[in-house]
Amino acid sequence: MVEKDKKRDPMPSPNATPEEIGEFWDTHSLADYWDETHEVEFNVNLKSRQFLTPNTPDQKQDVDMSKIKKMTKIGIVGASGYSGSELLRFLVNHPSGLSVELATSETYAGQRVDRVLPHLRDFIDLTFEPLDIDILKERVDVVVLAVPHKVAMTYTPQIVAQGLRVVDFSADYRLYDADTYSDWYHVEHTSPELIQNAVYGLPERYREKIRDAQIVANPGCYPTSAILATMPLLNNRLIELDSIIVDSKSGISGAGPKPKDTTHYPNREANLVAYNIGKHRHTPEIEQELSAIAGQNVTVTFTPHLVPMTRGILSTTYARLKQPLDTDTLLEIYTSFYQNEPFIRVLDKEFYPQTKSVLGSNFCDVGIEVDERTQRVVAMAALDNLGKGAAGAALQNLNLMFGYNETDGLKSPGLMP
Repeated sequence: MVEKDKKRDPMPSPNATPEEIGEFWDTHSLADYWDETHEVEFNVNLKSRQFLTPNTPDQKQDVDMSKIKKMTKIGIVGASGYSGSELLRFLVNHPSGLSVELATSETYAGQRVDRVLPHLRDFIDLTFEPLDIDILKERVDVVVLAVPHKVAMTYTPQIVAQGLRVVDFSADYRLYDADTYSDWYHVEHTSPELIQNAVYGLPERYREKIRDAQIVANPGCYPTSAILATMPLLNNRLIELDSIIVDSKSGISGAGPKPKDTTHYPNREANLVAYNIGKHRHTPEIEQELSAIAGQNVTVTFTPHLVPMTRGILSTTYARLKQPLDTDTLLEIYTSFYQNEPFIRVLDKEFYPQTKSVLGSNFCDVGIEVDERTQRVVAMAALDNLGKGAAGAALQNLNLMFGYNETDGLKSPGLMP
């Protein structure tokens, strides 16, 4: 919240040129010009970042007046965990009107955010708070639940009852069928009536539904990579549906910050292991979405692995082709399919995805190769499990939900080496 007596440079006049307007907003934050006593409606051309003030008839024809009406206040429940803190990192550089109003943590309540998360020093001035769910409506417009499954579905009904929108990191609203959820997560769903109100939060498939959703179920990290690697093949009916194998490798941050034997450094360093073969909880999520794309039931073999790195996922999907095809043909299909997707990068022939290329970003790199000897297609996808697999996807969804540019706060490359 901006202090009411804070001195501010005057905004550009109605007669300012686009260059003058652009120069002003390159050095000033929209957040600094929004408080309870300074409620100016901005016309925003989000692509060119030209802020036009005040509204004039000749400007309205090129600007969507509904894009920015006020600052959107976000509350992050569970903000000190890996996914929640990564969302904070993305949001501090958001160029438009998304503002973190509330960050909760039961573990670190009362402590400054930048003391617990020192990489955010000088970027965020908040203190972690305990969750008081009954007053959320008084403080925020949307709640991001960065909490485990089972916990999210206890909070969501109370949040929705206050008229707030929800982005849920957990699996509680990803599966369309409550019985399937219970079978795989071994717990009864306590708010199945809300499942029908939830939209699966994969913009590359459900972009328009996400814009108006009350509950967005942020996808799992493994499913995101498997779906994005395979979607063009299924959409074009190119593979045998009973032949799909998904082999995924993930860094250990996907297991969360709580220490356990499987993530303990001496057990993970220089060590690679498969786990939960045939029973990983992301399996029904992958099958649900691949089935929706294919228009009929799809069953997959899914094997995840833990690799000795902190973050990143590489999923390699294998399937039999229905008819002979070569790599060049499939690359044309993939490039055309994803040509308008801002965060999907289809790599050239014989260039394969690597986790370092997407580290710390919201990008998903996709590669394709045909094994002509066996007529099997090998489709690969690399993403950051905390980026496109969690917090980056959440911000992409928030941008869509509240009318911002979909790429705001996210258009930055991965970190190499």
